[in-house]
Amino acid sequence: MSARLHIHLDAVGGAAGDMFVAALLDAFPDLRPRVLADLAAVLPASAGTPRLEAGLSGGIAALRFALAAPQNHDHHHHHHDHSHDHHHDHDHGHHHHHGDDAAPVRFPEIAARIAAADLSPGTADQAVAILHRLAEAESRMHRVPVEEVHFHEIADWDSLMDVVAAGSVVAALADATWSVSDLPLGGGTIRAAHGLLPVPAPATAEILKSFRWRDDGVAGERVTPTGAAILAHLAPGPRRPGALRAVGCGAGSRDLPGMPNILRALAFAVAEAPPVEAEAVAVIGFDVDDMTGEEIGVAAERLRGVAGVLDVSLGARQGKKGRPLTDFRVLARPEALDAVSEACFRETSTLGLRWRHERRRVLARESVAGGEVRRKRCDRPGGATSKAESDDLAGIATLAARRKAARAAEEG
Repeated sequence: MSARLHIHLDAVGGAAGDMFVAALLDAFPDLRPRVLADLAAVLPASAGTPRLEAGLSGGIAALRFALAAPQNHDHHHHHHDHSHDHHHDHDHGHHHHHGDDAAPVRFPEIAARIAAADLSPGTADQAVAILHRLAEAESRMHRVPVEEVHFHEIADWDSLMDVVAAGSVVAALADATWSVSDLPLGGGTIRAAHGLLPVPAPATAEILKSFRWRDDGVAGERVTPTGAAILAHLAPGPRRPGALRAVGCGAGSRDLPGMPNILRALAFAVAEAPPVEAEAVAVIGFDVDDMTGEEIGVAAERLRGVAGVLDVSLGARQGKKGRPLTDFRVLARPEALDAVSEACFRETSTLGLRWRHERRRVLARESVAGGEVRRKRCDRPGGATSKAESDDLAGIATLAARRKAARAAEEG
């Protein structure tokens, strides 16, 4: 069986763009050259150098992702401002830059810069899609067209770096599925260009309307708008079972009381059944109204033994004048249609039958020995399931004992 990747994002301390990138590059270090090359293609040399630094957060080993200012260059890091206790790691003010080194702040300008850069396959599409989620939220919050949105969040090179790096990671893991834990609600206020805003920030709340939240009693901004846009873009679904393949931790810039401020990425290798090919089958149907129950039971058992028969099932119907009917449905291989039809006439009292050709898909199954009861194992897209073999259960004395044996076999 092949295995696909499922990544679960555990928002222990929160979620922000830099935390997402750090967590995934911690889990998948082989992606670092790709991400750094994409950043070099979109950031000017004067912006600084992307840095991954190993460290601790609340005693947990984690990576931090940041933009280090170039030497002898006065580069202010807006999203690492700790002057306000309620900041997570981003500032929400409108920033106005001048000169060639200024980062673009309007959605069309940022999207155009990303599209024009020589990036790895898929990076630009993913990064712009994340930005567009932010732009749509800001557009609704401020009632301005998307094209006129001046981002609160993407206001300097370090924030743009987070979006492009996240786009590069997501593109590189294009075949993965994603899920996310309940998100920490936070509390208090954050300072923005329009004054103090409640936490979660309006854009964050708008983007994450359908997500579940939890209140762990720790105030401050715990999920940033960029973090929210990344989570929404990945369309988290239910957690998938599978073998744990890699773990990565990305740390935020705040120290939280009594807990690590990390976003943890758990990568699972989920077993996937091979593609199931469709096959042709013949379906034969007829009714009888003049056979006893014993005769019907014998006929059904004999039909099941005919070469080419895949299954025989019986149903109860009501005919004219209220007469009870037994409805036979015989599933057979197409090449055995004539022989099976003859057997139906031979073993039952029917005077006529119907048939049609259909297509079906069947999952792979195998009988697995173990103890006194075998189990039938089936490989499903969401994971394998098992069911106790009914023939092995038949000789066990009581219903309670049979159920106990079935549970033991299926859980074994």
